[in-house]
Amino acid sequence: MATLSKCRELDRDFRRTILVRTKLDKYLPDLTPENVNNWVDGFGDLPGKLVRFALTLPHWPDGTPCPKNFAMLREACNQSDTERMREKQLRPQLLGTIGFKSFAVFMEKKVEHMFTDAITPVLDNLKDLKAKSGAREHSLVTEFEETDPHRILHTTRDCGTSFASALKEVMEGKINVTSGRMTLKNELRAFHEHHQKLGPDHFVMLPSEDFCGLDDYLDYLVNDSRIGAADVEVNGGAQFRRVVAEVEIFLRFSEIGEVAKKRDVIQARGVSMSSLGWRDVVVKLLKNDAHLPLQRRVQYVAERMKWFFQSQKEAVLEWMCSLEGNPSARTYPDHLWKNGKLIRQNEMMKHMVFTTYDQACARQLKQFIELFENMLTSTFANPWVFLKGATGVAQFIELFENMLTSTFANPWVFLKGATVSGYSEGSDATLSSVEDMKERIPQEMQGRSGIESSLSKWLLDIPSEDYKIDEAVYKVEQLILKTYRLIRSQICDQVELFAESFFKLPMLRLLEEDMKKITLSEQDKTKYQARRSRLVGDVKRVREDLKEVEYCIARLQDFKLSAAAERQAFGGG
Repeated sequence: MATLSKCRELDRDFRRTILVRTKLDKYLPDLTPENVNNWVDGFGDLPGKLVRFALTLPHWPDGTPCPKNFAMLREACNQSDTERMREKQLRPQLLGTIGFKSFAVFMEKKVEHMFTDAITPVLDNLKDLKAKSGAREHSLVTEFEETDPHRILHTTRDCGTSFASALKEVMEGKINVTSGRMTLKNELRAFHEHHQKLGPDHFVMLPSEDFCGLDDYLDYLVNDSRIGAADVEVNGGAQFRRVVAEVEIFLRFSEIGEVAKKRDVIQARGVSMSSLGWRDVVVKLLKNDAHLPLQRRVQYVAERMKWFFQSQKEAVLEWMCSLEGNPSARTYPDHLWKNGKLIRQNEMMKHMVFTTYDQACARQLKQFIELFENMLTSTFANPWVFLKGATGVAQFIELFENMLTSTFANPWVFLKGATVSGYSEGSDATLSSVEDMKERIPQEMQGRSGIESSLSKWLLDIPSEDYKIDEAVYKVEQLILKTYRLIRSQICDQVELFAESFFKLPMLRLLEEDMKKITLSEQDKTKYQARRSRLVGDVKRVREDLKEVEYCIARLQDFKLSAAAERQAFGGG
């Protein structure tokens, strides 16, 4: 009973417990027709659902060899047990629990039933394995066909074009894409680690020398500036929006490295064939002292944009592959997920597509810096023209197409830094009449020249007399600081527009064309041929595995059906 108590701890209802009482021959002399049935039932102490057996095992004196064949001894003991218990007038329904043969028959059926019950999950796993093997075979055959020497170039370009179109979708924001998700802290740490390995010396990594390090800057971004979604892991367009917010803050830390010295102010006020005033002095000093700090931070902005796009490759590929079997895949062409799988399983094709993508990012980095530097150069060459309006982009004719496209695609970004004369919050937004236009245009023109009037007034306040040179130097320094702050403020107000116009929009529009220009060298063709040779062996092995799995499924299904039929024939026993 102590053993049964331990079994009850693990098997409360004794569904998995079988009681086997051996040495039945020693109990037989004490059994009579009056107590034999009670003894088999345990005199009421054994649970009714407990399966129990009583038997005698073959035995002989210690130190002597087995007197005869062990199986024959076992059969003799079984026959003796059943005959003597029958003589004791044991009930027929209990006679089936006596002897080794009854126990062996029960265990055979029990094991068979347990195996049959366990077949279902095994069959499910085999069917899943069959489906995966079938999908694997199909993908390998497809890859083998697509890597035909006469079609490989077209296939690679087609996969690259699909990748480029998928980038647009990921930038719009896809919820089920998890690759590349990062918080702002993880993102900036990864960015700094990447460039520390490259050893950057052409741009600053921190916005100001007042920050002790990256952790100090991150603490400011999260706790002081409170950038949205800083502690949320995002990718795609949401991450791009956060990058833009971070680089705008980075740019706003730009300051003139050193205020103009007295000698610099005097030196800049030379002589010319025409009149040389304080306006020209301010322009010279701005070009000399203010251009470089802003330019180095613009390089940081460009590098952040480039690194962001390069980190989206795996996210784009994950989204392409996730379309397979997805209900939302019906809204996209089938070739998206097919080409995604082809890129993922073909390392050579993946390398070529990713390399072309990285080259496009590098090109946009170069163009972004070039366009931004052109804008800064023209700005510091004549800051008064730049400060007339709300943006400094309109003066670049070659930028009009990108700027106008991004402006009308997202006019709210463009209007962030703009001021519109003659419009109030409560005014009606209706089409203007000719008379309204005639009244509005002079007001707008007057508003454009407002900042220039203020600057002219500040310039007139600077004395020209030589004996007032100290006062003039002080006022020139103040004017330089005011002018730089105005320029910096307007550039930072439009940094999102610049990012959209100079980087994101060209990247999304030109990437497909770049993918269509992928070329294969002789070395690439040789590698593809080697890959095709390996594919032949892979397809053969997968088909052999698939054949074995199908054979196992068929055998198990036949066994399951026959066992179920046999169990039903014997009443489920």
